[in-house]
Amino acid sequence: MGFVTSADADVVLPQACARALEAWVAHLAGQRGRSEHTVRAYRGDVFDLLSYGASRGIEDPADLDLTLLRGWLADQTTRGLSRSSIARRAAAARGFTRWAFDRGLMSTDVGSRLASPRLARTLPTVLSASQADHLLEEAARAADDDDPIAVRDHALLELLYGTGIRVSELAAIDVDDVEVSRRTIRVMGKGGRERMVPYGIPAEQALLRWQQHGRPALMNARSGAALFLGARGGRIDVRTVRGIVGDMAGRSLGVTNVSPHALRHSAATHVLDGGADLRAVQELLGHASLGSTQIYTHVSVERLRAAIDQAHPRA
Repeated sequence: MGFVTSADADVVLPQACARALEAWVAHLAGQRGRSEHTVRAYRGDVFDLLSYGASRGIEDPADLDLTLLRGWLADQTTRGLSRSSIARRAAAARGFTRWAFDRGLMSTDVGSRLASPRLARTLPTVLSASQADHLLEEAARAADDDDPIAVRDHALLELLYGTGIRVSELAAIDVDDVEVSRRTIRVMGKGGRERMVPYGIPAEQALLRWQQHGRPALMNARSGAALFLGARGGRIDVRTVRGIVGDMAGRSLGVTNVSPHALRHSAATHVLDGGADLRAVQELLGHASLGSTQIYTHVSVERLRAAIDQAHPRA
């Protein structure tokens, strides 16, 4: 008897594969720090793997082998998936086979030898310090008439650039997470890691104005403890914040590729350019590994190289 999954109503998985998939998904969903989006993406990836296996006679996870896994990844390439998507699918497959091996569903962890495609390391979008200043000055001017939406937008822009926090972290901040006396904000990062992030005087002033004049104007029964609210009073969502950043950058800088993550990159780069220690930047950004932070040293080197090319007589 097969099991029809919601991922594709036309595909029926063998019963043993279907049971293993749903048990693994339940395991993922129970892990702290796993977002619904990640669980859903990983479920789709492993469903695709098991469907590929079923089309080749695999009826039980125990029958998966490295040759089939590699063939599945090769099939992703012929279907036109990007390297990043294939790398994520490989990670999902490795996670599934490791879990299945730990549960005794497989005699060996065949996915442990499954390699991911090497990803090209691209330098992130970074604003210059003058561009960041201009962006925030325009946001401050727009908030001069005390329109609550404009006041909110100014405050969240100041906070994104002033702290380097992720857009998801910003949207999740509650009023009580702000420690006004210490000028710090408690944020919950990836993997459920909590950290305290300091912010400066411009962000302090913009936040105070938002809390005293902007937020009360938008508050309603849906607001709860959320610091930043949407136009209808509920907690602001990530998509809205992305739109705010993009719209303000378009109006003030005439560019269309500035995102909240670009402000995070810019904050990290400018702090490093100012002489901060790399490990301090790692703590600021909430990176689990210093390797994730080291890309910003490459950004700074590229900026230095550009400056030399422009100004040095023997460049």
